[in-house]
Amino acid sequence: MITTVERQGQKLRLAYLCAQYPAISHTFILREVDALRRLGAEIDTFSIRRTPAEHLLADADRTAFQSTYAILPARVLGMLMGHLKLALRAPSAYVSTLLLALGLSAGGLRARLWQLFYFVESVVLWDECSRRDIRHIHVHLANGAADVALLAAKIGSALDHDRPWSWSFTMHGPTEFSDVRYFRLPEKLQQARFVVCISDYARSQLMTLSRPDVWDKLHVVHVGIPIEQFTQTDALNSGAEDSATILLIGRQVPEKGQAVLLEAAQLLIGRGQQITVVLAGDGPARAELEQLASQLGVAERVSFLGAVGQQDVHRLYAHAAIFCLPSFAEGVPVVLMEAMAMSLPVVSTRITGIPELIDDQSGVLVSPGRADELANALERLLVDPSLRERMGASGRDKVIREFNLERSAEQLYELFHRELAPVPGEGDRAGVSR
Repeated sequence: MITTVERQGQKLRLAYLCAQYPAISHTFILREVDALRRLGAEIDTFSIRRTPAEHLLADADRTAFQSTYAILPARVLGMLMGHLKLALRAPSAYVSTLLLALGLSAGGLRARLWQLFYFVESVVLWDECSRRDIRHIHVHLANGAADVALLAAKIGSALDHDRPWSWSFTMHGPTEFSDVRYFRLPEKLQQARFVVCISDYARSQLMTLSRPDVWDKLHVVHVGIPIEQFTQTDALNSGAEDSATILLIGRQVPEKGQAVLLEAAQLLIGRGQQITVVLAGDGPARAELEQLASQLGVAERVSFLGAVGQQDVHRLYAHAAIFCLPSFAEGVPVVLMEAMAMSLPVVSTRITGIPELIDDQSGVLVSPGRADELANALERLLVDPSLRERMGASGRDKVIREFNLERSAEQLYELFHRELAPVPGEGDRAGVSR
């Protein structure tokens, strides 16, 4: 597929915009950008907010940070000059885009104020993309960054009718689905050139919010992981002594379900299981979780590691017996893919897009919020090493087949080319040049 596109002499050039890039919990975006670049795409990365230095936990994060343009903190003089340039050059476009921004508000003074911020930021993004000759902007997550991309593309198209600008976004969920009015999903779907959905579940939820005549905008492309980076080796596995370590990597927020795992741990310990629970990640719920572990009497069996970088997670996977993610709300978690690629048996919840990743052969799914079901599933694996081995092997095969970064990147690369390719009679369209 790639060879055909390259033979046509087309060059793919676009911007990737995130609320924060790079981010600890969004390593999959950095991987996706790198994979697309390896295929020949020219991608400039933009971040609404500059990533704090303490969040740059890996070499790849630090490299991406150096080449990413951050809109905030503001370069005040440049921001003012960009707005002045646009207002003088195209006052009608300036005013109409401002009105569009305010119209995307969910209502209320505070929401309108945020939309005003997005408008201010969109002019900076438009100005910088213009300097770099970029006319398509892609966003992960339908959050404020999507508003900024939408508005910047509107400005660009208003000023350049021969080469219109466009934008697209990757839909993950479930946060955006929890408040459709706030995130203005129908409006964003209507305005976007196309939407990448990470699962059939995400696509189906957008279908419920839109008319059938826009469903052809929705394309399913799985998030993938670099399989070669998540392969169990003798070197990684050497020194692993505890065959009863249950690992959870994730932000410590209520929706990740760490509290349910702690309750399940209490049940397992009560049944005589000599387990150790390792919780990697940080977040606002950490203090409550530590208190809960003490109240349940399992604190001595639970380790809170805090935030870890990608260079540390391999060791955690290699030394665990089971990976557990009892979430209440998810898209398709990358940490589950990583654990499965490392041949770890996984236990998670039967929600949203997770069943598209985990089937009966590759893991165990339980009802969300049920500590008793979770304890039973974990015990089933703890007492049966051969079952852990079989599920681990099956899970790795599943990820290699369907959640492989290189395969996903090729699908996404082809999608960008197809959607942004020049149309006869219209001149060059956004993002692809000859």
